[in-house]
Amino acid sequence: MSEQLNKELGSADVLWNLADLYESVDDELINDDIDLCEQEAALLKEFAGRLTELEPATFARVVRRLERIAVNLGRVATFAYLNFATQVKNAEAGAFLQKVRETASRISRDTVFFDLEWSKMDNEEAGRLLAADDVASYRHYLESIRRYADHLLSQVEETLLIEISPVAAASWTSLFSKVMGHLTFGDKKRSQEEVLADLYSPQRDVRRQAAQEMTAGLQGQLHVLTHIFNTLLADKMIDDRLRGYPSWLSSRNLANEVDDQTVHALVTAVTGRYDIVRRYYGLKKRLLGLDELYDFDRYAPLPDLPDKRLSWQECREMVLGGFADFSPEMAEIAALFFDNNWIHAPLLEGKQGGAFAHPCVPDAHPYVLVNYTGNLRDVSTVAHELGHGVHQYLARDKGYFNSNTPLVLAETASVFAELLIFHKQLDLLDDAGQRRAFICQKLESIFATVFRQISMNRFEDLIHTSRRTEGELSSARFAELWQQSQTAMFGDSVTLSDGYTCWWSYIPHFLRTPGYVYAYAFGELLVLALYKIYRQDGAAFVPKYLHLLSQGGSRSPYDLLQPFAIDLSDPGFWQGGLAVIDEMLAQVE
Repeated sequence: MSEQLNKELGSADVLWNLADLYESVDDELINDDIDLCEQEAALLKEFAGRLTELEPATFARVVRRLERIAVNLGRVATFAYLNFATQVKNAEAGAFLQKVRETASRISRDTVFFDLEWSKMDNEEAGRLLAADDVASYRHYLESIRRYADHLLSQVEETLLIEISPVAAASWTSLFSKVMGHLTFGDKKRSQEEVLADLYSPQRDVRRQAAQEMTAGLQGQLHVLTHIFNTLLADKMIDDRLRGYPSWLSSRNLANEVDDQTVHALVTAVTGRYDIVRRYYGLKKRLLGLDELYDFDRYAPLPDLPDKRLSWQECREMVLGGFADFSPEMAEIAALFFDNNWIHAPLLEGKQGGAFAHPCVPDAHPYVLVNYTGNLRDVSTVAHELGHGVHQYLARDKGYFNSNTPLVLAETASVFAELLIFHKQLDLLDDAGQRRAFICQKLESIFATVFRQISMNRFEDLIHTSRRTEGELSSARFAELWQQSQTAMFGDSVTLSDGYTCWWSYIPHFLRTPGYVYAYAFGELLVLALYKIYRQDGAAFVPKYLHLLSQGGSRSPYDLLQPFAIDLSDPGFWQGGLAVIDEMLAQVE
């Protein structure tokens, strides 16, 4: 079935070319790059215990050498992961990924001294080095390391954690990928992506069947998935305790360079407007003519919604056209992904579900993975991931250490790209009913990004807290906490079926990047503010926005947003974004 759909959409041959990194897992250049990393790491040992003695020029050379190691390891690790992502059932690909992780762990042992010594260096000595011109380009990166000073362990302890890391959390997330990659659903043994796509069917029986198949598939592996979740929750609990983090979310906030107050203001603002969700689904129930709206009805298309499948070529034209209307430069960069085989689009057995953009390394280029089924939602997904890709491409000039962007701003670039495509699509519709239905579909997308992600943040909070106070959690306890977090959002506007209680178990973000999900809501509400400024300022906004993207992670989110007069710590800012969503809903009520 997937093969036929790929053929119809023209996506069968939209495969990324990893030869820009390495020709294959047997490429001798992989060993050459690893050897180079080992040599560089060995040379750095002479500076262990001596950082405070170094002159700025020598200190800068040490940092540059560390960056070279990171770039080369990053290239190998990217290749290994991308090679695995499209063939998670392939034992050779899985073994190669694990081998690379173990190699990276071994090399990292020799460089762990740097972060420890640098973070513990007294402020006067650190200030002397940071003030030097030789170090200027690395200043923010180095300051960011020092923010972790209170949470680093001894060198012996950090080395031990690095040593066991390949068989710790990373190994369990790989197991999760393999379990989900081997899962098939229903009598036709369809993939997760194919089944979830049916939740958008206009036929209720098809939606109900898809939900039942999804539930049955997950329940068949629920004992394994529950164990994986418990293990990774415990791993996070132990790590947080050892490092002295006050809560399960503190380390994520530190990595995102936002304070706890800002995140609390965001979460409080969104949960305080769950009434918007309930109003919308009450409206949708009336528009669909249903007595009761179930979880499998949430994504049902409204009667006037344009029902069209877009070929891969049509998707390309729509996305690049939307980008070009905003910025020709943005469209030109996005076109590189299509033209140079930087995208993997078809549905394939054993391919990782969902979508992502991988930044790779600055001297190469990002890659994008999607599972393209041809609906308008998938076009938005392509735009979303290319928003990431353009961001990553623009930031590459900042170097490896400064190009990695905190998640909260990374999601801003992707969601802004989605919004550009939405307005282009909306402008093509003259019929009032179609416009209403299309705005409703966009509202559902916004709900998925804002309200659903914060409800999942609340679920994360519940499971991390419960794992720390109650011990290992049963599948039934996970289900209870999932139901609690989802009911808080939906109220009585959506009836949650019994099978829906296990749908927490397939969401990878909980495992791969704990605390990630609030970044989606952060990005969406920030984008609504930025888009409002764009509507007001017009063309003058564009270079400021592209400059923001080009800065990568070289400055904090607070600093990067100053040119737009945005204060992230102001609770009123988040309320303003939610008011925009409220206004959109009022248009269709």
